[in-house]
Amino acid sequence: SETLFFEMADRLAEDGWRELGYQYINIDDCWSAKQRDSAGRLVPDPERFPRGIKALADYVHARGLKLGIYGDLGIFTCGGYPGTTLDRVEQDAQTFAEWGVDMLKLDGCYSTAEEQAEGYPEMARALNATGRPIVYSCSWPAYQGGLPPKVNYTILAEVCNLWRNYDDIQDSWDSVLSILDWFFANQDVLQPAAGPGHWNDPDMLIIGNFGLSDEQARSQMALWTVMAAPLLMSTDLRTISPSAKEILQNRLMIQINQDPLGIQGRRIVKEKSHIEVFLRPLSQAASALVFFSRRTDMPFLYTTSLAKLHFPEDAVYEVQDVYTGKIFSGLKTGDNFSVVINPSGVVMWYLYPVALPAQPWHLVRQQAPSEGFHPVLL
Repeated sequence: SETLFFEMADRLAEDGWRELGYQYINIDDCWSAKQRDSAGRLVPDPERFPRGIKALADYVHARGLKLGIYGDLGIFTCGGYPGTTLDRVEQDAQTFAEWGVDMLKLDGCYSTAEEQAEGYPEMARALNATGRPIVYSCSWPAYQGGLPPKVNYTILAEVCNLWRNYDDIQDSWDSVLSILDWFFANQDVLQPAAGPGHWNDPDMLIIGNFGLSDEQARSQMALWTVMAAPLLMSTDLRTISPSAKEILQNRLMIQINQDPLGIQGRRIVKEKSHIEVFLRPLSQAASALVFFSRRTDMPFLYTTSLAKLHFPEDAVYEVQDVYTGKIFSGLKTGDNFSVVINPSGVVMWYLYPVALPAQPWHLVRQQAPSEGFHPVLL
């Protein structure tokens, strides 16, 4: 009911979330009445949202926050509520804008591929025509298998601010791993599609619920950050544990996630020992490295060097461990180092160059996005 969203707004505003960038409170499916009104407009369920969405948006805005809502491009939403058919796109966009909505997730149940190809770009135009800035999250690619040739990421980046590529996340470690496997198996296609204002969305953070250990929760946060994923929590902030809150409120992690270059990271090493290494290039020649263990037996001592990870020769780095906060200086590219990675866990480093070689370094041949894009900070 609306009480849940009022209370979550209070928690975001009062418990340190808002200042870290957690600004959006998003309503998912099943918020509306089962029928449109006599004028054909969507209306909120009168029992669960008696004050209406506009009053909720006003409450959220008064706390320096933003409100997101859910729609579905189809006859019905996935939960069986009124969907947005092609003839309703403009009307629904206008309704959301009048209510003061700041973000729309548009799902794709009960629609054909042809309707989606017409409707998703049409909703983008309709939202822009309202004159209200509304972040636009599309489920379009997820319904088309997430990959070319059915999915055209060039068009997606012009139409949507973020998009769901793959399956819904479940509250389990297996689900997190399945999403990781798909995203990094297809990183050559997905990684270039992301950038400021247009992001791949591997779905929500499930940190703070029941499915993940603390170790696995730290891994999801680190790996979603490497993926430049929108950080959308799905947990009850009224009862969240101190350990889950600490993971979700890690300032350096959020700084890395929100890096202005907006370059999505890649998996660069996959060892027979079931250790994987991920690299995300950051602004000012910095980098994020994640050492991830898929092992389930015991902590593993992993030894490598920045040279083996294709960092430039003759560079020197200051390193900060993102979770422990420990800083060590003077790491040269050729130096061997070791990290101890817990089962299903990560070690995450933020590396900042204190001395770079004379030659310019284009990290894994990834370029910064062109001028003119403006990041949508979620």
